Amino acid sequence: MEQSPVPVFARAFRDQLRDLFVWRRDVRHFRSMPIAPDVLTRLLELAHLAPSVGLSQPWRFVLVDDPQRRAAIVENFEVCNAQALRREPTERASAYAKLKLAGLQEAPVHLAVFAEDSTPQGHGLGRRTMPETVRYSTVMAIHTLWLAARAEGIGVGWVSILDPAAVAMTLDVPSHWAFIGYLCLGYPAHADDTPELERQGWQTRTPLQILRR
Repeated sequence: MEQSPVPVFARAFRDQLRDLFVWRRDVRHFRSMPIAPDVLTRLLELAHLAPSVGLSQPWRFVLVDDPQRRAAIVENFEVCNAQALRREPTERASAYAKLKLAGLQEAPVHLAVFAEDSTPQGHGLGRRTMPETVRYSTVMAIHTLWLAARAEGIGVGWVSILDPAAVAMTLDVPSHWAFIGYLCLGYPAHADDTPELERQGWQTRTPLQILRR
């Protein structure tokens, strides 16, 4: 069988790819401009190309359009965020309170991502000793979506301050799906190549460290 030639990517493309990685930010400030349905479909199709253990493709995408379900997610976040604030040390509580940790109210698209741990797709190959690789694969799909969105000028924000069980109940998904992440998608209100948490002094990026044995 004739093999397809392996593409060789030019230096200019590789430089742009690095720029894409640098500009991939966790976005929390969105414009009201909607994302066209065909664009959203294209992004999800690209996410579906992500690598997965045993070609299991365990990710399950749920677009949350219903206003009542969205409102329940917002309430879930507000409760969890208030609990997190109370757990912060006094000297950090005020700084935490000032952080904008979600774009749930502004983002035109809400996307919940789940992993089906028991999916028959892939026949269990590669995950018998490390079943958690199913969820790792789902995170790879999220990252693929994130980069594809950034290339389209669309921002993504990952809302992690949520009660997973409450999210699953709100969205009425199968009980064997594991909640991985809740994403806000939309066109950024402003852009910066420095993480917002770093700009606000919450955390600084550490340099690369490689352990050799």
